[in-house]
Amino acid sequence: MSDLTRIPAPDGLAPAAAYTHVVTGTGRFVAVSGQLALDENGKLVGDGDPAAQARQVFENLRRCLAAAGAGFDDVVKMTYFVTDMSHMPAIREARAEHIPADRLPAASAVQVSSLVRPEFLLEIEAFAVIPV
Repeated sequence: MSDLTRIPAPDGLAPAAAYTHVVTGTGRFVAVSGQLALDENGKLVGDGDPAAQARQVFENLRRCLAAAGAGFDDVVKMTYFVTDMSHMPAIREARAEHIPADRLPAASAVQVSSLVRPEFLLEIEAFAVIPV
């Protein structure tokens, strides 16, 4: 696990309910490209189902992090790209299966008009710091 410090509410900022305002750490930086709801054969998982897509995306993130020697405890920043903000509860539920509420990374959520293909409802990228 990285030596990370989470600052949930810097002076003058209201605490965030679903992310941490600032995360610092020292170690090796890992960038994970935006992951989509594709299985190991490149097939869409969860057509029209944001919860199923979110679960698959987090599984893909887990596999990418593991390939770099990292885990969700090492994640310092996530960016959520969604075609509809109403998908965020499903994303938060899937995230809670991997990241406890007291270890949330910094985060941004962005609604986009579309992703690379119209059947994708969400894409998530992650940045991590692991010990050297």
